[in-house]
Amino acid sequence: VQLQASGGGLVQAGGSLRLSCAASGRTFSTYVMAWFRQAPGKERQFVAAMSLSGDRSYFADSVKGRFTISRDNAKNTVDLQMYSLKPEDTAVYYCAAKTGGAYGGYSGYSDLRAYDYWGQGTQVTVSS
Repeated sequence: VQLQASGGGLVQAGGSLRLSCAASGRTFSTYVMAWFRQAPGKERQFVAAMSLSGDRSYFADSVKGRFTISRDNAKNTVDLQMYSLKPEDTAVYYCAAKTGGAYGGYSGYSDLRAYDYWGQGTQVTVSS
């Protein structure tokens, strides 16, 4: 599957952005979808993930209550809606896909090593 992320940009602290990831192929519903981010000089970290059917979602503590994730299996898209953005949210955001399900709850969904496909990333910059 090929993933194309979009929607990044420059926003002031407290603002909102919506990222979207479009996936190619007909089997989108068989992939766990997630967002990760990587700030300069830092490791890539988990942001949010959603189960195959969209009935479960997981969030990093740093974004819980501010970000939401949604997917549309008919349109092959997964979105990350970001509210109340902070300068520390500045990073390149990547969407990722994992073949099949995920197990182990948060730990299973948040492990970047479990993901098989990655998009090219989209830059989010939050100014103070």
